[in-house]
Amino acid sequence: MLKNFFGLFSKNIGLDLGTTNMKVYLRGRGIVIDESTVVAVNTRNDQIIAIGSEALKMMGKVPGHILVVQPLDHGVISDFEVAEKMLKSIFEKVHRDTFTLLPRPRIVAAVPLDVTEVEQKSLEDVILQAGAREVFLVERPMAAAIGAKLPIQESTGNMIVELGGGLSEVAVISLNGIVCWKSLKIGGGSLNKNIINYVREKFSVFLGDQTAEEIKIKIGSAIPDKPQEMKVKGRDLVSGLPREIVVNDSQIREAIASPLRIIIEAIHDTIESTPPELVSDIYERGLVISGGGALIRGFDKLIQKKVNIPVYITDDPSTSVVRGAGLILEDFENLKQVFIPSARD
Repeated sequence: MLKNFFGLFSKNIGLDLGTTNMKVYLRGRGIVIDESTVVAVNTRNDQIIAIGSEALKMMGKVPGHILVVQPLDHGVISDFEVAEKMLKSIFEKVHRDTFTLLPRPRIVAAVPLDVTEVEQKSLEDVILQAGAREVFLVERPMAAAIGAKLPIQESTGNMIVELGGGLSEVAVISLNGIVCWKSLKIGGGSLNKNIINYVREKFSVFLGDQTAEEIKIKIGSAIPDKPQEMKVKGRDLVSGLPREIVVNDSQIREAIASPLRIIIEAIHDTIESTPPELVSDIYERGLVISGGGALIRGFDKLIQKKVNIPVYITDDPSTSVVRGAGLILEDFENLKQVFIPSARD
């Protein structure tokens, strides 16, 4: 009874808890939060100091009593206490303009394809403990496909490649279900690590994660384009002092080539295991890529060249998953078939 009462004054929320970014969709309003999945905690009083971009700016610059944490690893929760506090803060922020003192939102949250029952139950528990009254889970590629407006309810093959910060997931969807799929623990964070390792080996300079991310965004590419270069600063591994170097697009392409090749191999393997009737649909309709990784210049063209199927980048690819969760909220009765069974049952 109380749950239903508080629900009258609470919001319906679509949640994309990514490894590197979290996004929140509010029914009737759209995306209201798009922040880094980073939390700064004061260990002296166990209080959250900052969440999102503010916490990200603190990374590597804090005193001993402040802990900067990424509470998700490869799409699953790795620090439950911090994740709960983060979600509680988000729910309170979203409900600031309502009259309820105890927000009890209904949540539609995206989860990785290869999530275990234990990991799924942990996510559900954390969301409920943070204040949700109901939790519904949908697989990330399914949410991305809905966000990309693919006809997932029809008996045709829809292929989507969701390229996130900690995961890359490939799925073929038909009749509200995933027919075959591949999930890789490779994402934008992996590309950053490859850039850091490449620069360390080639220049004997150690870069920070945020610098590697900046390099990837500004001059990263999957195929040759117009020559580009960039000045970056890091720590010289020999002298231990700051040092500036110049990197170019060709070097960064070499640095990230291996994970991109593995993603393409996963796409190829998924097509091979797809029923022939659905492969025919995919060949005619093409495959769609979403997620932040879709923004790597030329990656769509490289995939198309390797698998010989048309490739399309969805509109605003980095928000496909949360937009899909939001569309489910907006058309709940029609799309509730896409939910996976709760691990709490």
